Amino acid sequence: MAAADGLPQETERSTFEKLSGTQKAAILMMLLGEDEASEIIRNLAPKEVQHLGTAMYSVQGLDQNTVNIVLDEFLAIIKAQTGLGMGAGNYIRNVMNKALGEDKAQSVLSRIAPSTSSRPIDILDWMDARSIAELIIDEHPQIVALVISYLDFGLGSDVLGLLPESMQAEIIRRIATLQTVGPDALAELEYVMQTKFKANTSLRAAKVGGVDAAAKIMNFAKQDMEARIMKDIAKNDKSLMLSIQESMFVFDNLIMSDDRSLQTLLRTIDAELLILALKGADEKLRDKLFNCMSKRAAANILDEMEALGPVRLTEVQTAQKEIINTARRMSDEGAIVLAGRGGDDFV
Repeated sequence: MAAADGLPQETERSTFEKLSGTQKAAILMMLLGEDEASEIIRNLAPKEVQHLGTAMYSVQGLDQNTVNIVLDEFLAIIKAQTGLGMGAGNYIRNVMNKALGEDKAQSVLSRIAPSTSSRPIDILDWMDARSIAELIIDEHPQIVALVISYLDFGLGSDVLGLLPESMQAEIIRRIATLQTVGPDALAELEYVMQTKFKANTSLRAAKVGGVDAAAKIMNFAKQDMEARIMKDIAKNDKSLMLSIQESMFVFDNLIMSDDRSLQTLLRTIDAELLILALKGADEKLRDKLFNCMSKRAAANILDEMEALGPVRLTEVQTAQKEIINTARRMSDEGAIVLAGRGGDDFV
């Protein structure tokens, strides 16, 4: 119940503040009703559905006052930000960018507003991974790298996995060393697309690829595929392999994952390993992981961390990498969902 002055009680406010953006979206979805919610879910990507579905389970049993706070916040945001008519295009673009990130937002916008798209190969967004792989398998590796760089990272990883193993490391190497692609390179890409689709595209310099893009694509790869590709890249350019590796899913990224997944992960991690890993962790991540344990377990871990004293950074990094390897294996098996690996959280 609300307090006498109309404000929510402290416990309800505390519960509200612990909710992630995805959980708030899940609450709103459950308020919509089955027909409206299913219509929205029908338009989400598979990984988005998985994130949202997990969140919907996690918010079951919330008290009505907390639900009301979520709804009030949503209505306040709508009143403050929604603009119809002039400027609506910018509003939609800004909402998409904030919710999905620039890369995914551009992909979505290219589908709903194709006349304003600046991507030269938007038609690929409508195709499945196997069709794209069959389309580009005979092209020059640089063309293949350009195409995969333009795709959503998850789709790009799926396409990469369908290409011959002998090509995969070379494609990732080329993606990692891509930066700004000039009109000449885009002209060649346009020619390939026009030949296959008879499509018209605009030419301009475009920033694609880079180490971050290669790392994000590799984040979606299964561990055996990742290990093979990274090994092949290291043979020719070890520093590039290390740069990609450093930009991939790291221990601090765990903070983006949902509580249910983290609880499942923590049950499989040895306490001594976790203590070492948390010695070098960000304070916010520590708090999130402690909140996924019982108070007694969290207190024990904290006591052990204090008693451990100073440790070598290499020991901390080794422990964190071991936990991340376990998390990625469980993600591959479908036991947990790692937000940030396979896509960002969304609201």
